[in-house]
Amino acid sequence: MPLLTVHHKTLYRYTHPVAFGEHRIMLRPRDSHDLRLLSSDLEIVPEPASLRWIHDVFGNSVAIATFDRRAQTLSFTSTATVEHNPADEFALTADDPAYFYPFLYDEEEFPDLAQFITPQYGDPNGELSAWARQYLYADGPTPTFNILSGMTHGIRNSFAYRKRHEQGTQHPLDTLQTGSGTCRDYALFMIEALRRLGIAARFVSGYLFVHGERDQGYVGGGSTHAWVQVYLPSAGWIEFDPTNGIIGTRDLIRVAVARDPRQAVPLHGTYLGSPDAFAGMDVSINVVAASEDAGT
Repeated sequence: MPLLTVHHKTLYRYTHPVAFGEHRIMLRPRDSHDLRLLSSDLEIVPEPASLRWIHDVFGNSVAIATFDRRAQTLSFTSTATVEHNPADEFALTADDPAYFYPFLYDEEEFPDLAQFITPQYGDPNGELSAWARQYLYADGPTPTFNILSGMTHGIRNSFAYRKRHEQGTQHPLDTLQTGSGTCRDYALFMIEALRRLGIAARFVSGYLFVHGERDQGYVGGGSTHAWVQVYLPSAGWIEFDPTNGIIGTRDLIRVAVARDPRQAVPLHGTYLGSPDAFAGMDVSINVVAASEDAGT
């Protein structure tokens, strides 16, 4: 059970002192049977007038900070140590009800899954649906694992990872038509493709652990990372990272889950001042084995 420490610092810079509105911080790793949070610390400078924690509609931990002083910089430094115990790589057996697609969700679970099955973005010409259907066998039922693995590796191998400076996540059709995007764009694209097949999928925000002995050309880990969870009967929520071709939770540190990427923004807030007061933002993130961290 490796111990991993996440260091995440965001610094906002301004040309002169400004006032700050409410900031919402979603950086605390999400406890689970495969990810145990051992310690967590959040330092904010200048110190907020108030800091409170809530659980959002998905059960994610969110810190809400308010301020009563002006400053020329605003920084958030999050440090968390987790015990990471990824499960063996996911696989279905012939006894699983979702072994073949199409499959049915339990009628008692379906009302809770409906929001993750319903597409959220338009596809007027059926391009996204056509892309998703290419992973279905034409002559009979398709093994569900083949669909999920095929999409994960298909995006990884066919699309070009491209950092964007625009805020937010681009429309899935833009990702398809340009054949490029960020990890958040890839995740949203795969989610919408799966939803068009009636498969429940949701967005995951977190961190990617990259270390020398398993350096496989990972991308998307320079800042927060994003991937997909898919819900299957009897198997539950399973992780798929189309940016790096990861199936399961290996090297993935989960922070938040959401129906849509807009509900899992790691850090969001406002300042009170002229638009030209904003001078820039610096983000530094480092995920290391706790043994390495102790030696630094």
